[in-house]
Amino acid sequence: MFLTDFYYQKTQTECLFEEIITTKKGVLSLYSKRLKIYYMLKVGVLGAGHLGKIHLRLLQQSDKYELVGFYDPSKENAKNVSKELGYTSFESIESLIDAVEVVDIVTPTLSHFGCAKKAIENGCHIFIEKPITKTVLEAATLKTLASQNNVKGQVGHVERFNPAFTAVREMIDNPMFIECHRLSEFNPRGTDVPVVLDLMIHDIDIILSVVKSEVKRVHASGIAVISETPDIANARIEFENGCVANLTASRISMKNMRKSRFFQKDAYISVNFLSKESEVVKMKEVPKNPDEFAMILQNAEGVKKQIYFENPVVEDNNAILDELETFADAINNNTTPIVTLSHGTEALRVAQMIIDCF
Repeated sequence: MFLTDFYYQKTQTECLFEEIITTKKGVLSLYSKRLKIYYMLKVGVLGAGHLGKIHLRLLQQSDKYELVGFYDPSKENAKNVSKELGYTSFESIESLIDAVEVVDIVTPTLSHFGCAKKAIENGCHIFIEKPITKTVLEAATLKTLASQNNVKGQVGHVERFNPAFTAVREMIDNPMFIECHRLSEFNPRGTDVPVVLDLMIHDIDIILSVVKSEVKRVHASGIAVISETPDIANARIEFENGCVANLTASRISMKNMRKSRFFQKDAYISVNFLSKESEVVKMKEVPKNPDEFAMILQNAEGVKKQIYFENPVVEDNNAILDELETFADAINNNTTPIVTLSHGTEALRVAQMIIDCF
């Protein structure tokens, strides 16, 4: 096969090329097909706080984006970030949105809706940090606006890209009991919302991504210790298929912990999001000639099962960079983002059910 000519008709991401193929009989046949051409998407960041600066740095180094600049409402902070890190600061949200194709929203939760609405109505795709918005109604409105304006959106539920989770994601099959602990030392950032929206929502999204059933009921309790909103919360989510998930979140712990356990038929899967380690424990039928060191359990009925331990290979990655770049892929390929606006809305809806129990 050899290429005789290449016709470049740029729409946005497509071109048409023609190939001449030499068949086994020596007959030449001409055919054409479409080839996707990827180009760097112009992106701007709204918010240059702690997380915003991380996004700026990663977008700058990504070969899938062209970082145009950022906007931050604090003129002093904007000036410092521009001076120290070299990023272009815009004077207004509107001027930044006008200059880009993708808007990365890394602002406080209360301003997510207003920023996203402006971006979508201007025809921009949006990446928006979790939680998607303050209210479920706002989230639903963004979904509708995105559909009407034919733009894509992704929500920053970054734990979906944690390598410890992606290493075992395909092994999690119809879990019936899930236990999650997410504990964090106190940090003033994020206290504008309850711990459910600050921390627990990560685990809510993970659970909803693996449990293919509707939420039946929720029981929860929470208490405010140092903030105006609950700093510690515990929730029990029951699903229509019988699955039960217990979640605990605290932002005033003495130590950090981000661990989830998934129990399913013949398997137990543990994911440590903090240390990025995974473990799979499986129970299978005992072979005819088991190893002398094999761990074998026998129940009262005499049924024997052998326990197998597996530690999947966890590849090192930058989860934030991965979520940003997979969003670029979704835009260029016109495919569905990994964490859609619908996913973010559903996670927020369940989170609000938990908060309503307090």
